Amino acid sequence: MPHHIDPNIIIDATLYTLLAFSVITWVLILFKIWQFSKTKQYNHQYSEAFWDASDLKAAERLPNDIQRGSKARVAKIGFEWLKQLRLSEQSIRLKFRGAPRDLLEQALKRQTQLEQTQIEIGLTMLASIGSTAPFVGLFGTVLGIMHAMHQISASGSSSLEVVAGPIGDALIATAIGIAVAVPAVLAYNFFIRRAKHHRASLEHFVDGFLHIAFTDKD
Repeated sequence: MPHHIDPNIIIDATLYTLLAFSVITWVLILFKIWQFSKTKQYNHQYSEAFWDASDLKAAERLPNDIQRGSKARVAKIGFEWLKQLRLSEQSIRLKFRGAPRDLLEQALKRQTQLEQTQIEIGLTMLASIGSTAPFVGLFGTVLGIMHAMHQISASGSSSLEVVAGPIGDALIATAIGIAVAVPAVLAYNFFIRRAKHHRASLEHFVDGFLHIAFTDKD
């Protein structure tokens, strides 16, 4: 370490970095709890109204306050695609060349992927914090121990009272790093499982939409 750099500045920067990681982690946790809760509520409301409708036309005309959530947006893409297909029956465009069911399925799955991307926002950050925070803390501990050793060497004393204090203070950074990482890892594992359930629910809805769309058409 260059002698003109105060080790305390680097150690403090490490602790402030861990503090920032902790703030980001808890902000993401609260945001994801809210996001998953709202998404589940909206999807449940829309799904019930959709399957209670008499046909696809009735489902398309559901009230706006029901048409919220990822399932509603996926269904909207499906309704728009079917409408465009009907308008283009006289002069088929390239985008409608092929089996209608396969083309509609492709459009619905594309929107499903977009919805899944939205629900997974922030999870990569949680995973990154969970994996790097202990190493940031360890980095601060190593610097702290090096600084403590230089101080002990300068004092010319190696008694337990002189050694234990600075080294104990240096180990605090590792403890903080672990304390920051644990909530991030637990939250990531919890939310990634919820995201998988969300994707499975959307895929099930897409299968049902395809079945109803072409049953009505027939």
